[in-house]
Amino acid sequence: MKRLLTAIAALALVAGAALPASAGMIDDIRSRGSVRIGVSLGGEPIGFRDPQNNPVGYDVDVANRLAEKLGVPVELTDVSGDARISMLVSGQLDIVVANTSATLERAKTVDFSIPYNRAGLRVVVQRDAGITSLADLAGKSVVVGRGTTGEAFLKREAPGAEIVYVDNFAPDGVLQLQQRRVVAAVEDSSLVDYLATQNDQLVTLPELYSNDPIGIAVAKGDPAFVRWLDMFVSDYIQSGAYEANYKKWWGENANPPKLNPLW
Repeated sequence: MKRLLTAIAALALVAGAALPASAGMIDDIRSRGSVRIGVSLGGEPIGFRDPQNNPVGYDVDVANRLAEKLGVPVELTDVSGDARISMLVSGQLDIVVANTSATLERAKTVDFSIPYNRAGLRVVVQRDAGITSLADLAGKSVVVGRGTTGEAFLKREAPGAEIVYVDNFAPDGVLQLQQRRVVAAVEDSSLVDYLATQNDQLVTLPELYSNDPIGIAVAKGDPAFVRWLDMFVSDYIQSGAYEANYKKWWGENANPPKLNPLW
C-alpha cells in the first residue's frame, strides 16, 4: 500500500509539472505590450472627439489612467451599446470602460469591477412638446440606444412610445433631437443633463428613474484580474482622482455621485 501511494503521488507530481502555467490577463497584456480598451465616444462628457479628432471625456481619462497603472500604452476602440459586450466575449477587447451599467443580466456574460461612476436614467424632451411625465410619451417618437438599459426601461414603462433606435446615442440620437426628428430621448443622466445645458430647446424631466452602478467590464474567466480592477477603482476613488475627473467634465460645482471604495 505504501508503495502504491508513493507511486500515485509521483504520478500526480509529474502530471502537475506537465501542465502549463495559466497566464492571466495582466500577463497577456504586458506580453503584448498594450491594452485594448473599448470606450464609447457617443456623447459629451462621457466620451467624444475633440476638434483634433482625439478621444476625450470622463471615460477616456479613466481608460488612460488604467493603462498607466498597467504600465502599457492604450489602444482605444469606439464601441456602441451592442458591441461592448460582444467584443469582450470574442476577445477583441481586453477591457470595456464605456459607461456600462452593471446589471444582473449582463453579469451572466461578463464580469464587472466595483462602480467607478453612477448614473440614472432620465428623459430629455423638446421644451415645447408639453411632456411632463412618462404617460405623455405614448404615441411620441423617443430615441434610445440599441441594447441599452434605456431601451429596456422605455419598453417596460412607456410601451406606447414609438421607439427610434440608434447604435450610438451621440452623435446619432443627439442629432435626432437637435433636428427635432424625435420628441424625446431616454439616456443616462450623465449624458442628457449635460446635453440640456448645451441646448436651450431641450429640457430634462426631473425624475431620476434609476441609480445604476457603472462598472469596468471584462470577459469571464479571470477573477484575479477582476480583483485587480476592484483595487484600481478603489485607488481611483480614494486618491481624489474620481472627484477631480468628475468636476473636470461636469463643472467645479458638480456633486459627484457617492462611491464606496472596496479597500
